[in-house]
Amino acid sequence: MAAPDDLFGMAGEAKARLLARLGNLPPRPTTDMGRPLPEELEGATEIAMLAEAAAALGIADPFFRPQHGIAGAETTIDGRRYLNFSSYDYLALNGDPRIVEAAKNAIDRCGTTVSASRAVSGERALHRELETALARWHGTEDAVALVSGHATNVSVIGSLFAAGDAIAHDTLAHNSIVEGARLSGARRLPFAHNDPEAADRALCAARPRRALIAIEGHYSMDGDVPDLAAFVAVARRHRAWLLVDDAHALGVLGGRGRGSAELAAIAPGDVDLWMGTLSKSLVSCGGYIAGSNRLIAYLKRRVPGFVFSVGIAPAAAAAALAALRILEAEPERVARLRRNAQLFLGLLRDGGIDTGRSIGAGIVPAVTGSSIGAARLAAALFGDGINVSPILPPAVPERAARLRFFVTAGHSEAQLRRAAGLVVEHHRAVAADPRAGGAAAASAAR
Repeated sequence: MAAPDDLFGMAGEAKARLLARLGNLPPRPTTDMGRPLPEELEGATEIAMLAEAAAALGIADPFFRPQHGIAGAETTIDGRRYLNFSSYDYLALNGDPRIVEAAKNAIDRCGTTVSASRAVSGERALHRELETALARWHGTEDAVALVSGHATNVSVIGSLFAAGDAIAHDTLAHNSIVEGARLSGARRLPFAHNDPEAADRALCAARPRRALIAIEGHYSMDGDVPDLAAFVAVARRHRAWLLVDDAHALGVLGGRGRGSAELAAIAPGDVDLWMGTLSKSLVSCGGYIAGSNRLIAYLKRRVPGFVFSVGIAPAAAAAALAALRILEAEPERVARLRRNAQLFLGLLRDGGIDTGRSIGAGIVPAVTGSSIGAARLAAALFGDGINVSPILPPAVPERAARLRFFVTAGHSEAQLRRAAGLVVEHHRAVAADPRAGGAAAASAAR
């Protein structure tokens, strides 16, 4: 079985032993009476190889574990309670009785679905209440909500731009931004992470008909933030649109959780498209764009993901609206989140963990440098009652494989200290294991 030179970050004898074991696996089917096979799809070989390697190394699949009940600072998996760091519930609002009651009332009034595109007969008063509240929160004129956060970026970017245009996006931008750019047919111009000068140079060289700069306000893999004012300046210099994905910034950044505009102290109107999701701090499901009245009116009639899709379910709209009202009334949740994240970040760094560029606002990575190392570390922590997900290629490069901790306002100081201590302890053990592919392992294998 062919494998890249950096297979799971392993080196020398450790990689040779694993490849030898994988080489003894039975061949995969290549024909099925003339029908196409899933094994022929792009990436299928890599997925299978990763699963087989994990099985060969005795690492249980860390993904798709069913959780029971409400997942907050703690969660239940297979009847056992775990300290949970795999939830986007930054403000510890999931299951809040006020939000649950709002969702139930919405079902009583409107049912479980609006049954149609909002443009046809799916419009409900709840939709406009939510959009008005989102616009007010962002400091914009209006907003439009869609049923999926990922689809919001894909559909909006994909429909606003076309061949002859250019989309300059951060190399670490979310998959939804990249997929939207691909769908559009515009020329893609990836630029170095958080480098406005690189974006400027790319647009100068491209000289497109129209241009978009797409960045995140709080990067979901690294937990860092851009120089937003500098990107605004680049956008104005090129008469380009600027989209800021604030999915992980709403409720997290700024003194009151208003997002990256509040943190950067810029006027919200300096950004053309504020994108956000309802599934994180607002504990619901869906996505939205906030911007000017004219822009939102255009999007509501042109974006396929809105025009040709059912409207947000009543319960989801009501839950997000209730969560936003709580966020506005209880800014102490944002302050508690910040204290918790800063504490956890400091504890990991003091323990020698590579936390990358995180600013400690809610997302704290523990970079292992190899897929096997990340998987082994996650498995060891799971054994000690800590639920945290490894992030592996293709989501990040092999050398950047990591665990990603989502700290919330619901974690206690004792929980954070216990978790950080276990991370440091197990990380040292994994790094010393030749099978893990870490720095110590690579040295030992040579």
